[in-house]
Amino acid sequence: MHPNDPIRRVLVIDLSKRTFEVMDRPELFQASIGGAGTAIRLLEERCPPGADPLGPENPIILAVGPLVGLYPLASKTVAMFKSPHTGNLGESHAGGRSAVSIRMAGYGAVVITGRSPGPTYLVIEDGRVAFRDASALWGVRSSATAGSVLREREGGSGHRSILRIGPAGEAEVSYACVITETYRHFGRLGLGAVFGSKRLKGIVIAGTRTLPVADPVAYRREYDALFRAATTSPAMRKYHDLGTPMNVLPLNESGALPTRNLRATRFEAAEAISGEAMASRFLGRRLACSHCPVACIHLAALRTPHPKEPYFYKTSMLGYDYELIYALGSLLGIADPEGILRLADEVEIQGLDAMSAGVVLAWATEAYERGLVAKDDLDGIPLAWGDAEAYASAVRRIVRRPTDLYRALAQGVDYASSVYGGREFALAFGGNEMPGYHTGPACHLGFLTGSRHSHLDSAGYSVDQKVPPEGVGLTGDEIVAALIAEEQWRQVLSSLVVCFFARGLYTPDAVTRALAPLGIAATPADFDRIGAETLRRKWAFKRREGFDPTRLRIPERVCETETPLGRVDSDVIRRALERFAALSS
Repeated sequence: MHPNDPIRRVLVIDLSKRTFEVMDRPELFQASIGGAGTAIRLLEERCPPGADPLGPENPIILAVGPLVGLYPLASKTVAMFKSPHTGNLGESHAGGRSAVSIRMAGYGAVVITGRSPGPTYLVIEDGRVAFRDASALWGVRSSATAGSVLREREGGSGHRSILRIGPAGEAEVSYACVITETYRHFGRLGLGAVFGSKRLKGIVIAGTRTLPVADPVAYRREYDALFRAATTSPAMRKYHDLGTPMNVLPLNESGALPTRNLRATRFEAAEAISGEAMASRFLGRRLACSHCPVACIHLAALRTPHPKEPYFYKTSMLGYDYELIYALGSLLGIADPEGILRLADEVEIQGLDAMSAGVVLAWATEAYERGLVAKDDLDGIPLAWGDAEAYASAVRRIVRRPTDLYRALAQGVDYASSVYGGREFALAFGGNEMPGYHTGPACHLGFLTGSRHSHLDSAGYSVDQKVPPEGVGLTGDEIVAALIAEEQWRQVLSSLVVCFFARGLYTPDAVTRALAPLGIAATPADFDRIGAETLRRKWAFKRREGFDPTRLRIPERVCETETPLGRVDSDVIRRALERFAALSS
C-alpha cells in the first residue's frame, strides 16, 4: 500500500457532538483489502452487542476498496450497519459516484455515529466536514427534490456525490433506502431508516485528491487490459444493451419467474414487460457509474398527459431493472409496463426498497383476498392483482401509516404476517423479502443463509441453472459447499470493491495483476484467506445478534410452487440449514 494512499484513512463523524476525527488505520486495510472486509471490522468495533438498530449507538459504515478510482467497474460503495428490517447484519452496495467521491475526499471509510439533535445533512470535502441544517428539507415530498436543493446549495460537479433519503426514511420504514445520484440506491435492509433515526437527511461528498500508484507503467498496462476486456466482452455487452431486464423472458420460459405472490412461475404478460419491450417502447437513456464503460443503467422515459391541457405532457426519467420489473410487475400481476413505471415512480418518490415493497404488496393482496385483512384495514383501498393505481396509493399509506395494518406493513412482510396470519405465503427469508428467482433449492437456500439474505450473496440461482436437464440435482451438502465457495469469493470482490457484473473479468489472477502496480502484493491464496475471514466475521456478527440457521422459517409457498427442477423439498432445505449451521459456527 502506498504511504500516501487515502484508502488507509478512516473518517469518524459524531452527529450527537457534531465533531469529527480522521484516523490512520493502515493495518485495517492491509488485513481486509477494503470495502466489505474493512466495513465488518469497523462494525464489530463500533456496534455494541444488542444495539437498537434505530438508536444512536448503531453506526453507519461506508467503505471503498483500493481499485476504486483507478480501474474500470470498481465503483461501488459498501454500506454496513445493523438492519432495522431484520435486526441483524445490514449490508447494501450502491454504484454511482459515491465510492470515487469518498476516495477523492481522502478516505477509505467513513463512520457515522450518534444522533443529530435536529434534521441535518453532512458535507464532506477535502478533509473538512460541515454540519448543515436540514430542517427545510425534512418533510419534502420526494428524495429527488431534496437532491435538487442540495445540488443548488452545495454546488460542485464531477467527483461529487449526493446521498439522501425520502419520506420513508424520515418515517423510519424498516425497508427505506438511501438514494444516490438519483438513479442508484443503497436499497436493501433499511439503511434509509437508520439515516432517518439519526435525523440525517443526506450527505454531500466531494474531493480533488489524486490517487498515487507505485508503478505507473504497469498500472497503465493493467488498466488497458481490463478496459479492453470490459468493452469487448459479450457478457458485458448484454448489460449495456438490455441490462438485467433481459432475464424476464428466459426465467418466464423456464418457469422461474415469481408471479402473483409466487402462486405461479409464468406470467402471461411477460412479453409486454420484458427487457426487449421496455427498451423498444420506453428506453430514453443509458447511464454509467463512475469509471465504468458499460453503462448498464437503463432509464425509461414515461410521458404522463396533462389532466386538462391537450398535447401537454410531463416526462419522467425512471430507472428500471429486472428486480424492479419482477417485484412491481409479475409478482403483482401488473401487465401494463406504464403501470409498472408509475408504481416504480411512487416507490422512488417515497424512498422505499422496490423488492421489499413489491413483496409486501403481494402478501397484502393475497391476505385481502383470503379475508385476513379488511378493506378498512387498507384504508379503503381494495388491492387487486394488476391494479397499479391501488398499489401506488398503498405505497403512500405504508409511509403515512393511517391504520394498524399499514403500520405493520411498514415493518415488512415477516412482521405483518406474524400479526395478521398468512405466514405460509409471506415470502421472507431471514426477515428479508424474496428476490425474483424461483429456480430451485439452491436459490432459496442462498436467500436463507446468505449474509444479506440476498441473491447477490451466493448466486444460488446460478447453481440451480447449472444442473443438466437429465440430472437429478445436487445434494444438500453439495449445494451448501457451492454457496459458501461463491460467497467467499464475492467477499473479495465486495472488498475491492468491484461490480459483480464484472466478476468474470476480475478473476483471482487479474486482481493480483491489478493490485501489483498499486504497491499491494497479493496472491490468489491471500484472496481465499481474506474471503473466508470476511465471511467468518459476518457470520460471527450475525450469531452475536441472535441469528440461528436452524431456526429459519422456510416459506411454505416456496415448497408448493413448481420450479424448473421440480418442487423444493423442505426436508432437504432443513438438513442443508443444519449443515450450514455446523460449517459457519
